[in-house]
Amino acid sequence: MARIDGERTVEIDAPIERCFEIAADIENAPDWQGSLRDVEVLETDGDGRQVLVQTESDAKVKTVKARLRFSYFPNERIEWVQEKGEVKDLEGWWNFEDLGGGRTQASYGLSVDPGRILGMLIRGPVVDQVRDFLLGGAAEGLKQKAESG
Repeated sequence: MARIDGERTVEIDAPIERCFEIAADIENAPDWQGSLRDVEVLETDGDGRQVLVQTESDAKVKTVKARLRFSYFPNERIEWVQEKGEVKDLEGWWNFEDLGGGRTQASYGLSVDPGRILGMLIRGPVVDQVRDFLLGGAAEGLKQKAESG
């Protein structure tokens, strides 16, 4: 099974600082991020940011657990890599761009190698459905949360 890669970009009627703050609050992301079911914070950095978390995500065909390590580049980028989990390899990121006038462009991306066993469940048209489900929920969820005040 090949990697599942994708990125979704949304324009948000909210300042970049608010968008970054919401995305960086990993512990509360299940409230607005469609595929993320549960987050347990395992480690924080000196600034109180969640840098190591255990997640449980709905991958449409199966619930997938992963231990993720986060890196933060304030108001520009958040990235994460899987340290341990049920997929072979997982990387993700948020990129933020200030559009001026209190507007932000946010891009959410994932690159996943589901591995042999999970890859057997994700075949043909299901690959596109899984990609759309994982990517669309995060970007649209951030937009809705940030714009709701």
